[in-house]
Amino acid sequence: MADIARMAGVSISTVSRALAGNPLIPKTLRDQIVEIAQTHGYVVNQSARSLRLRKTDTIGVVIPLAHETGQLISDPFFLEMLGRLADEITRRNYSVLLNKVIVTEAGWLDRIIQSHRADGLVLIGQSTQHDALNAVADSYKPMVVWGAQLPGQRYCAVGSDNVEGGRLAVAHLAAGGRKRIAFFGAIDAPEAAQRFDGYKQGLAEAGLPFDPALVVPTPYTMEEAQEAATALLATGVPFDGIFAFSDVVALAAVGALHEAGKTVPGDVGVVGFDDIVLARHSNPPLTTVRQDLAFGARAMVDLLFRRMAGEDARSTLAPVELVVRGSSV
Repeated sequence: MADIARMAGVSISTVSRALAGNPLIPKTLRDQIVEIAQTHGYVVNQSARSLRLRKTDTIGVVIPLAHETGQLISDPFFLEMLGRLADEITRRNYSVLLNKVIVTEAGWLDRIIQSHRADGLVLIGQSTQHDALNAVADSYKPMVVWGAQLPGQRYCAVGSDNVEGGRLAVAHLAAGGRKRIAFFGAIDAPEAAQRFDGYKQGLAEAGLPFDPALVVPTPYTMEEAQEAATALLATGVPFDGIFAFSDVVALAAVGALHEAGKTVPGDVGVVGFDDIVLARHSNPPLTTVRQDLAFGARAMVDLLFRRMAGEDARSTLAPVELVVRGSSV
């Protein structure tokens, strides 16, 4: 900067402001200084600038996985949510720092916060880390989490009405005459547990008994979910409907049913959850509970920037909608 200042005949502080785009420096002079910098190969050291200003112009997007470590970022739900978050963040002229964390020990979130690599954090999912999120909530405000709202929760969360979604799915299958409705999914994370609660509520409202034999603990990956569905079919336990924790799990179940010679929806009606893009292009198109990911991403980023500005922005719960397609009727 001293060299550029000498060539431009200005002070070093003027060079610094000009290269930062400060409007207090006349545009003609700014352009002259930028041209000199470019000609002589000068680039701003962003790391040093961030340390000096205590501002990175970066938002960290974190995927914490403790309950399902095999789940990939290429999972269709993650891809769609990441894309929508990136659009919302970059629209505000911030960069995105992606961090997938396989949680193996305590303190993982504190280490991310203390690295000071981002001005705020968006977490996609709570996994089994509700207590870890609560532990930092009072001292670290610029954090918003996609997930369920839970009793005693102190961190800001955006999510969908998972209980109502599960209830709607089962009510739809029961209205179509399904009497033996299975639940496919793990129930060790908050969102999954709430969808399972909705499943049981839907059974009760339809006058159908709850049968533990129809609860299939299912991993989140397509391959493992299909194996779980195949294993249920091998037991011979009768069922004529499936409510799956996610569209990925539902599509895996449809694949297993087809391989076993079952028809969908003739023999088994299937309902998923999420309404990812693949759901409307599957064979048959998948009935699902839609959660508005565009709204979710926009709400998370809006709340995060409000919290970064010092506001005490509160959690938001989005409604869900049953989208009926060919897999259930």
